[in-house]
Amino acid sequence: MSADASRKPPRWRRWALEIAIFVAAFLAFQAWQLRDTARGPAPQFAGMQTDGQAFDLAAWRAAHPGQPLLIYFWAEWCPICKTTAGSVDSIAADHPVITVATQSGDGAAVARLMAEKGYRFPTLADADGRIMQAYRLPGTPGFVVLAPDGSIRFVSVGYSSELGLRLRLWWAGLGATT
Repeated sequence: MSADASRKPPRWRRWALEIAIFVAAFLAFQAWQLRDTARGPAPQFAGMQTDGQAFDLAAWRAAHPGQPLLIYFWAEWCPICKTTAGSVDSIAADHPVITVATQSGDGAAVARLMAEKGYRFPTLADADGRIMQAYRLPGTPGFVVLAPDGSIRFVSVGYSSELGLRLRLWWAGLGATT
């Protein structure tokens, strides 16, 4: 073996360094992308759900004391939203979830779309995008996890796995008193 070959770091070190650089770049991009999103107390909103029931964020939070909450922003024209909808549907069976269909039509149009796709999660139609603008999200899909006290704990945009969302909900609920 030559002296040069013995000085080369093992292949796994190079791979670990490349992975670390990729993860750091990804996290830096996410931080830059979400730099202007809402922080602190969640902006309040109210409206009519696609199933005809009235919705008010403050009342909804009061109905789920001590629990973290997920707000999912999606659009019918968003291809990535189609991949995350199943995860959100599954999470809605275990956690309080409200979804906001932004710029996807009025309540009737969104209700038809949901029936077509088999979505069962509670949804408000945000035809003009005002609710999404209040959270200052740069795109869809958007995920906002509220801590039990109503403060925004996590915000992400783009694909998120079911496990990732469940872990954020779990983390947001740590230390909550019921």
